[in-house]
Amino acid sequence: MSEPRRIGLICGVDEAGRGPLCGAVVAAAVILDPARPIEGLADSKKLSERARERLAPLIRERALAWAVAEASVEEIDRLNILHATMLAMKRAVEALAVRPDEALIDGNRCPALEIPARAIVKGDSLEPAISAASILAKTVRDEQMRALDLAFPHYGLAGHKGYPTASHLAAIRRYGVQDFYRRSFGPVRAILENPPLWTEDEAT
Repeated sequence: MSEPRRIGLICGVDEAGRGPLCGAVVAAAVILDPARPIEGLADSKKLSERARERLAPLIRERALAWAVAEASVEEIDRLNILHATMLAMKRAVEALAVRPDEALIDGNRCPALEIPARAIVKGDSLEPAISAASILAKTVRDEQMRALDLAFPHYGLAGHKGYPTASHLAAIRRYGVQDFYRRSFGPVRAILENPPLWTEDEAT
């Protein structure tokens, strides 16, 4: 009689910050503990900010292991956002205190890992471990945007979190491209290549 197949440790992996014009891309990896379930896990984008902030400490407390890592603005501009995202995910998995047997990656691509990995489209809605990773990545990146907002309040980063809203693009044109902006991204590059001839204040 053959032995029953051991169910290995699964880690969920997700990122936050691929679309914004500034800041690092942040990835998280989480191995959930079946003995300590967490109610309310879901895709971070479908949760309110309040719900994410409530769940993040529970994930850190109850998970068997978790890690958060990032790829910098410089790495995003040098590698492109896809490769920088894969790098951040790889760093998060490698930073886990417990080695998982398999990684479940949100999306349709997997980073190069030393363990088996499987990409799951909409995995942040389907796999609780990926949901947990999405919540950790999102809350860490949002905190980074709030910290930048304190230092650079003119850009409104605490509100739009770096996404290319009309008000954000207007603020970049008015106050300039700071070091934390991704210069390889089209809207930022366009402003660098065609700076305004005058500010809105001067135009009125």
